[in-house]
Amino acid sequence: MTDFLPNWYTQPARPTAIDRQASDGREVRISVIVPCRNEGRNIRPVLEWAAPYADELLVVDGHSSDDTRAIAAELGATVLLDNGKGKGDAIRVGIAHAVGDILVFIDADGSHDPRDIPALVQPIVDGRADHVSGSRMLGGSDELHATINQFVRLFGSQVITLSINYTQGLSLTDSQNGFRAIRAEVARSLALESEIPTIEQEMVIKSVRSGYRICEVATHEYVRSNGESNFRVLDVWFQFVKSWLYYLFFWRPPKRVSGSVNVERQEQSGNTAEEANSPGTHKLSGSGEQIPKASSR
Repeated sequence: MTDFLPNWYTQPARPTAIDRQASDGREVRISVIVPCRNEGRNIRPVLEWAAPYADELLVVDGHSSDDTRAIAAELGATVLLDNGKGKGDAIRVGIAHAVGDILVFIDADGSHDPRDIPALVQPIVDGRADHVSGSRMLGGSDELHATINQFVRLFGSQVITLSINYTQGLSLTDSQNGFRAIRAEVARSLALESEIPTIEQEMVIKSVRSGYRICEVATHEYVRSNGESNFRVLDVWFQFVKSWLYYLFFWRPPKRVSGSVNVERQEQSGNTAEEANSPGTHKLSGSGEQIPKASSR
């Protein structure tokens, strides 16, 4: 009788650094995009721990009334203002302004561990995926089980994920997590439209239906560090259902010359690039105002 070893024993260790050398010899650039609004109490450790992995650190602010933008500028991030319409709008602004080859999206509330960024990015650098999604179903969550609102989030997420799997012949476990990495050219080709957090499922569904390779890595979701989230799924359930049904059954992807879908689990606008990278300033895209960028500590 053969004894089986646990998966964590047989799988390679999760990467702690990023090998930026692509298969074609290029060194890829990584933009970390942090959508946020009034996260001054939470954003500092997220940016400090994400910065070592980023060639470009973009904070897309939803017109915060606290010191979120000041903290981001102090830590050397490029600060953009979104159009005040929600998280999806912030992500689309980030995509439009980013100069990296790979885009990483991470929440500002401390629910995602920036040390998981190498695990998200490496499959893309290695040419094994175009889009890598962090999975709370594989990595666990501290936020999906305790309240009615959290139960509804989990139930709705699973229904949407199962529908994607059964209609597309896949085996995804999480279609709603905001922690993900994607090739910049892929993100732009998807022509994302969502203004609110429905953008996560739009990005997944469009990637799959457009023939891009998507995979998952286990990432843990932690309780937000401070304060309470303003997101209530019961307030936006109709938009989630409408987005889900439209993009999965009615939206038609543009034709692509080549590309294939491969789902696997990995173990553990407007500015020019010159404007985006100009030293000593950060861009407030809503007003076009540029203000001095504070030196980082």
